[in-house]
Amino acid sequence: MASREGPLAFSLATLWEVAIKTSLGRPGFAVDPALLHRALLAEGFVELAITAPHVLRVARLPWVHRDPFDRLLVAQAIEEGLTLLTADATLKRCGRFVRVV
Repeated sequence: MASREGPLAFSLATLWEVAIKTSLGRPGFAVDPALLHRALLAEGFVELAITAPHVLRVARLPWVHRDPFDRLLVAQAIEEGLTLLTADATLKRCGRFVRVV
């Protein structure tokens, strides 16, 4: 991240997923989505909106990952030419479609 060539971005899909998990009261998951949003912006991250090309790309992805939010993240990375930063081992298997770190 320190030697990046372009801006750091976060997907609104990630913020959306955090909001859902928070509202469900998942044990061990205590993230305030509004605080996360403000912190990401304060650190210089830019919002990556969800667009029609992102959604349409999802339909063409192989079923390496079944989570709809993660599939959208892969589609966004492909469409925008971005590197996907994740700790999700399944998402790392998408490396043949998009650059994953």
